[in-house]
Amino acid sequence: MSLRDRMQRFEQALRERGLKSTGQRDDIAKTFFAAEGHLSAEELYTAVRRVNPRVGYATVYRTLKLLKETGLAAERHFDDGQARYEAEEEATQHHDHIICERCGKIVEFASEEIERLQQKIARFLGFAVSRHRMELYGICAECREGRRRAPKKERGIHLV
Repeated sequence: MSLRDRMQRFEQALRERGLKSTGQRDDIAKTFFAAEGHLSAEELYTAVRRVNPRVGYATVYRTLKLLKETGLAAERHFDDGQARYEAEEEATQHHDHIICERCGKIVEFASEEIERLQQKIARFLGFAVSRHRMELYGICAECREGRRRAPKKERGIHLV
């Protein structure tokens, strides 16, 4: 989905709720939709302040809540205790996560083999799976080897 399509959906959701489209809301939504990966409210706040220094922290929180309520953003909670958000399009495509406990890097991955195994286990135990979430935690290669790296950058990997 393009940024324009996402913004149109956002504007429609605002109208349906009787809310106005404001420059600050639009800047927050555009920054969120353009970002990659899983953003905390603080990270989004920092990013949007580069675009519009007048945006307040509370406005970022309220806009994230609105994006979540309208299905344009999904909220995730990893072990760091901080809520992170990803664009709805990303969230609807099932994927799992592996997270570095040292630097916080989050890598998304999808594995058909893991999905088949989960279904097999569920059937064996008499369950019909309606949803699931898998998070793996460990130490990434860069941290294990003591290599310095740029701030966490996410990648998507598809395993067959």
